[in-house]
Amino acid sequence: MDAHYSPCEIERDAQQYWNQNQCFKAVEDANREKFYCLSMFPYPSGKLHMGHVRNYTIGDVVSRFQRMQGKNVMQPMGWDAFGMPAENAAIQNQVPPAKWTYDNIDYMRRQLKALGFAYDWDREFATCDTGYYRWEQWFFTKLVENGMVYKKMSTVNWDPVDQTVLANEQVIDGCGWRSGAPVERREIPLWFLKITDYADELLAELDHVEWPEQVKTMQRNWIGKSRGVELTFAIKDTDGGECEPLAVYTTRPDTLMGVTYVAVAADHPLAKSAAEGNAELAAFREECAKGGTSEAEMATKEKKGMATGHTAIHPLTGKTVPVYAANFVLMEFGTGAVMAVPGHDQRDWEFATEYGLPITPVIANAEGNAPDLSGGAFIEHGKLINSGDFDGLEFDAAFDAVARALAEQGRGEVKTNYRLRDWGVARQRYWGAPIPVKYGPEGQTVPLTDDELPVALPMDVTVDASGSPLKKMPEFSDLGDGWTRETDTFDTFMESSWYYARFCCADNTEAMLDERANYWLPVDLYIGGIEHAILHLLYARFFHKLMRDFGLVDSDEPFQQLLTQGMVIAETYYRPTANGGKQWFNPADVEVKRDEKGRAISAILPDDGQPVVAGGIEKMSKSKNNGVDPQSMIDRFGADTVRLFMMFAAPPEQSLEWSDSGVEGAHRFLKRLWRQVHEHVDAGTPAALDSVTLNEAHKALRRKTHETINKASDDIGRRTTFNTAIAAVMELSNTLGRFTHETGTTTPADLAVAREALDTCVLLLAPITPHLCHALWQHLGHDEPAIDAVWPVLDESALTRDSIELVVQVNGKLRARLAAPADANKAAVEQLAMDDDNVKRHIDGKTVRKVIVVPGKLVNIVVSP
Repeated sequence: MDAHYSPCEIERDAQQYWNQNQCFKAVEDANREKFYCLSMFPYPSGKLHMGHVRNYTIGDVVSRFQRMQGKNVMQPMGWDAFGMPAENAAIQNQVPPAKWTYDNIDYMRRQLKALGFAYDWDREFATCDTGYYRWEQWFFTKLVENGMVYKKMSTVNWDPVDQTVLANEQVIDGCGWRSGAPVERREIPLWFLKITDYADELLAELDHVEWPEQVKTMQRNWIGKSRGVELTFAIKDTDGGECEPLAVYTTRPDTLMGVTYVAVAADHPLAKSAAEGNAELAAFREECAKGGTSEAEMATKEKKGMATGHTAIHPLTGKTVPVYAANFVLMEFGTGAVMAVPGHDQRDWEFATEYGLPITPVIANAEGNAPDLSGGAFIEHGKLINSGDFDGLEFDAAFDAVARALAEQGRGEVKTNYRLRDWGVARQRYWGAPIPVKYGPEGQTVPLTDDELPVALPMDVTVDASGSPLKKMPEFSDLGDGWTRETDTFDTFMESSWYYARFCCADNTEAMLDERANYWLPVDLYIGGIEHAILHLLYARFFHKLMRDFGLVDSDEPFQQLLTQGMVIAETYYRPTANGGKQWFNPADVEVKRDEKGRAISAILPDDGQPVVAGGIEKMSKSKNNGVDPQSMIDRFGADTVRLFMMFAAPPEQSLEWSDSGVEGAHRFLKRLWRQVHEHVDAGTPAALDSVTLNEAHKALRRKTHETINKASDDIGRRTTFNTAIAAVMELSNTLGRFTHETGTTTPADLAVAREALDTCVLLLAPITPHLCHALWQHLGHDEPAIDAVWPVLDESALTRDSIELVVQVNGKLRARLAAPADANKAAVEQLAMDDDNVKRHIDGKTVRKVIVVPGKLVNIVVSP
């Protein structure tokens, strides 16, 4: 065994062994308990970042641990390959998106393999592979045939430069995130999946999965189930003529008597008809058509509106209130109209204050008085005031009474509504899976037949900023005889909503899924960032239920347990620029002076000797130039050091602060462990471990060994707190170092307990630093490879102690520490405490009032003068 730790050679040899022996190939076995571990697959952006490394290391540690528990483990990897970034890169680099994507996949795959992740690479696929998305197309046609899909006009964020629909998060300050062009609100035909049909089930079954409560709450809020009243206002136009009644939905019918105006979306039919003879209102509607369509934007933007000239008649009082077109009301949410109660809704209050509309309180404050509304709305529940027959009622009673009164007049009914909207799955982009639909010369809309699938995306295509090239490719869209093919592509959430299932049978070319999916599913542990808590996870749950209802899977949920890992963060440094911006410098290029606690005192750029400003700790990102290249760390320290630091620096759910010194510390520990094994092997051959003949030093080391097994088993297996498991192994290594120093491990018995401790260190670290442990396990004389070794078994008898340490207090102050027989009774323990010389000095001449014994821990003697 070489005396020096050489990670490059060790990691090469271990990976070569795993590959040659197909150690990670997953094969279904009905006689073994399965464990399916999956990390959210990456977008092939070009290089792994430290967030990737952390995410995938967590999954790999869990997978290897479960394998050591005897489970049949599957851990696959693939690529979330479609989407706008590839198109943007194609425009910038003048290469087809396919080439850019597959080149990146090749590079990132090499990086993943260098980190030694235990993936079954035979199951790998990219979502841009025709063999993958063809089954998505097939399934979509079945959904169309079964009425789960429809096409309708929908208001979207439209980027006039990129010629594409933008998601709400891609609209920044009213402009497209990439082009910077002012976004328009347009109505275009889009395809939708009926996710709202599953709203109740999606809510109810959150109780059946082991997910962080925060994520469950986020999904519940997104689905947004609410109980309210849908009511109608009669409408009169400017001439007093009757118009179509206006429906509104409210969860606060208790405030109905406080309505002072009604607001409709600028694209509501009422506003549209009112604008036909009103140029000023028509111009306002055009202004509202610019900007995004998100609720968040509506909540923060300046409230603007214009009177339509129409009036609404209060359904209970008969009083008239004005009808406004308002920019804060969205046609896509609810009925596109709201009853405005400015006294008890902040948004309504802001609008009423801006336009001088009445504000009437109808809910009393805690003191029973009308609330002060000068500074904002009073949004709490309370007793009704200024509400006629409803005065004095609390919320629940008022809800029922108002709903009953409206129902008696035929003007309202109690309804359950959802914030959730059907899923729009069409995108006007090139780099996505083509939607498998064709249109006939007489307006027919027909899903493609099985024989017409797959619709393969043309790959060798030049992309520019003028919109999807598919729309300009008659060879793609023109099917002859007046038939045309759909040129929209699927939202990339479609691909990520079922990839976990396809991993189970990725080699099946004849079906979307087969019986192997039911062996592996649901995923036992799913790992990824909390930023995917809503849309990706919600869509995947919905897609899984669709596949279940079509007989493709027999489980209800895709992911049984969810772990959301924290971000990787690092220091930032910058200099202000002349235009008011900031020039960011990578921390590796900055020289920092620190105080004795490691805090930065000053920082300079060595290149010019000039100072830079510490910008605080931020998420690693290109924009802040504070990322660390994983490859450089692997080349410098080895993959095991990177893996160990990632797991040791913080619990997985918390943010991990990058630290060069922490990485160096992890590397030192691995070198020390290597050295311990080397010295142990050189010391001779251990005897067979005989627990009967062990002395006290032997027993103490064995006790520490099995305490460590106990702790690491719980930390990794139940709590997923890898950092504390690693700390326990480090403590065991230190204890072994002291034992070796004190005893010299000169006898076969010494070597026997030392060998058990080292074997334990290696096996407990094997999921975390697998290359090192592969080599050390061999050097420790084991015939089977570490990858096939089982997790250490706890020996309960090793935890027993012949003696225990007791703390002795007099009136609560520490006066002695005593070794007492572990089986000593209360009287014997009291006597030992009383006989201690230091204790005697503190109780001499005093009256002992009582003696408190906490078994196994302390004795407290209470005395008085």
